[in-house]
Amino acid sequence: MIDAHCHLEQKDYQKDREKVISECKKELRAVIISCCHPDDFEIGLGLVESYKNFIFLCAGVHPEYVHKLGDREIEESLNWIREHKDKIVGIGETGLDFKVAKEPEIKERQKAVFLKFINLAKELNKPLVVHSRKAFFEAVDILEKEKVSKVLMHFFTEPRLVERIIENGWYVSLNTTLITSKDIQKIAKEMPIERILTETDSPWLGENGKRNHPKRVKIVVEEIARIKNLPFEEVDKTTTKNAIRLFDLPIETNS
Repeated sequence: MIDAHCHLEQKDYQKDREKVISECKKELRAVIISCCHPDDFEIGLGLVESYKNFIFLCAGVHPEYVHKLGDREIEESLNWIREHKDKIVGIGETGLDFKVAKEPEIKERQKAVFLKFINLAKELNKPLVVHSRKAFFEAVDILEKEKVSKVLMHFFTEPRLVERIIENGWYVSLNTTLITSKDIQKIAKEMPIERILTETDSPWLGENGKRNHPKRVKIVVEEIARIKNLPFEEVDKTTTKNAIRLFDLPIETNS
């Protein structure tokens, strides 16, 4: 199993991060962290260097931060990623968040910054990890217009777009909200298993408001297996291979 999207760099893990990672290593093949504020980049890089070939790094700027950061800070973020491209497996999470962006000017700034990170992903030939809360159609329109080929739709919840996701050859990542969300259950049913990754979005989405843990990705695998009427082992093996393939991880797949 691989947690393809979590945030171990967050302060929620500051007191026991090593213990959490040790627990992850007992059950998971790899963990991919997404550092989406420039203040977190160095923490993420440090984790990659400390846990080689187990923790992998995606880096970008989350849309909820773009109106708080100036143009110079955005450019510095892009340049930092360029400088550390050999230690980064993906760009993001980045995208649109219209729950945060109410004013037209903030929406337009999100779109402009999204385009910068799209172009960076193309430049570096890295997969793009897309956040698109309450802006799924707008994000997909932009991605199609820009002809982005390597895409992971993180925490994807819009079943009306499944056909377009499939046609574009993109991936979706599902987390534990799959258990309660009928929309995500429909997505899990309709998406080919070869295009699904598993994630937890830890530390968020934990039970009863508690801190989440990457090892809870097992719950996601179990639920996908139930929905698709497939053996747990098959879902585990396929979703793991999907993550290794999309992010070109230097670890072997189980045959």
